[in-house]
Amino acid sequence: MPVINFDNLDELAITPQHSDARGELVTGATIEVGRLAFKKGQKSEPHSHPQEQIVIVLSGRLIVNLDGEESEIGPGKGYHAPPHVSHCVQALEDSVLLSCKNVLAGVGHAL
Repeated sequence: MPVINFDNLDELAITPQHSDARGELVTGATIEVGRLAFKKGQKSEPHSHPQEQIVIVLSGRLIVNLDGEESEIGPGKGYHAPPHVSHCVQALEDSVLLSCKNVLAGVGHAL
């Protein structure tokens, strides 16, 4: 069983066309998991994608807009973005998130 250490992975611009997030990605055959970091004030633009996505806040606080509904979330909380549903976030403080997406046609976070 492979052991994953995010601290040993290269940091990437995750989806620069939609987001300021940087972090590390691990991609399997059908799922991709990213540890994403936003500095206070950074955000993602409203966007959608065919992948289902679940995001959990590990540290920090942010505002999430999911299909027009805003919520403030912090550690241990998160959101579920179904396929093709508009969503975006803005960091209220430095934040680290765990983002999980299914891989479709070989594509996960790299939209």
